[in-house]
Amino acid sequence: QVKMVNGDATLPGTIVNGSAVNGHVPAKSKDAGVPNGGGEVSHEPPDGGTRAWLVMVGAFLCNGVLFGVINTYSVVYLHLRKQLQDAGDDEASSKAALVGSLTIGTTFLLSPVSGILTDKIGLRRTTLCGGVLTCGGMFLSSFFTDNVTALYFTYGIMFGLGAALAYTPSLAILGHYFKKYLGLVSGVVTAGSSVFTAIMPILLEKLVAKTGLATSFRVLSVISSFVIFCALLYKPLQPPPPPPRVKPGRSRFNTMMRSFINFDNWKQKKYIIWALSIPIALFGYFVPYVHMGKFVEDSFPGEEKNLPVMCIGITSGLGRLLFGYIADLPRVNRVLLQQIAFVLIGTMTMCLPATGSFPLLLAIALAMGLFDGCFISLLGPIAYDICGPRGATQAIGFLLGLCSIPLTVGP
Repeated sequence: QVKMVNGDATLPGTIVNGSAVNGHVPAKSKDAGVPNGGGEVSHEPPDGGTRAWLVMVGAFLCNGVLFGVINTYSVVYLHLRKQLQDAGDDEASSKAALVGSLTIGTTFLLSPVSGILTDKIGLRRTTLCGGVLTCGGMFLSSFFTDNVTALYFTYGIMFGLGAALAYTPSLAILGHYFKKYLGLVSGVVTAGSSVFTAIMPILLEKLVAKTGLATSFRVLSVISSFVIFCALLYKPLQPPPPPPRVKPGRSRFNTMMRSFINFDNWKQKKYIIWALSIPIALFGYFVPYVHMGKFVEDSFPGEEKNLPVMCIGITSGLGRLLFGYIADLPRVNRVLLQQIAFVLIGTMTMCLPATGSFPLLLAIALAMGLFDGCFISLLGPIAYDICGPRGATQAIGFLLGLCSIPLTVGP
């Protein structure tokens, strides 16, 4: 029997604008397309399968490599500062710190570019470009270990740009493959940076002491090349955003901007409040990562200077898994959970300078890492909750872009 719906012939059981004709809804397969309100076909995340797990592993490695390098900059900082001091530079500390600040600042500042590129050329190509830049930037840095000005560009800006292009897609791709377990999977993926942060300081310290900064940078270049291979695992399931509708009276510039930027995200009050409040909370966030080694050297001579950062990395990984699981539970407010984590991180950061014993410092670092994991693991899921699959990539990118100012100024 054929029925006419909106002038088109349909069969019983056909889905039209999300509704079933005669109430018969066919069984939905994992790869079945689901029409959305705009008449476009979006794909329901499979929540498992070989490809999904490979994507998760690729995103895990990508996060680990990028933030393993960024979070262990304190090792490079100490050796670079010593080089500058030996050369008679009175501003050795600030110049050495600026390299790391530029890296993290560029990573976040240019994340909106990553979100836009992802919508234009795809997740895989954007990540591939990021991998080439991180690998190339670190390799070039090995030739300029005595030239801090050159390191501002190669290590700070070039590596940072590559990290920006690779990081946002590693969070956005998860929503293509997971929905029910998105929080937990995001926790697993973001735990990659914790695992690498826990391991790399000791290995990098030994490597730099034995071979020097130049060889160490070349080894980091090889490690950064893993991002290129991670890009090959990303296969998007969601269709690219449609081009903006041309409306009478709309200027050519307005239409062009809409072809790059998803303005629908900025029409949502929840996203605006979330995207503006997080950068305010991030002032001082990376200060412990950059200056912890120097603080331990000055306040607790003879103690392992990299141990507190390792403690943060270890418990941060556990926190990402724990709070990722909690975030998937029914009736859990992910935004509120993230806000509580921020308050506790800020409180403990203020307690660090007053710490009188090294064991207490380690205890605070362990607690900080736990709630740091909560904050990081919920970025992707909250973006999907607020902006949906179509807007999530740019929602993540622009949020990270807004975070760049406090993260750069803070350290």
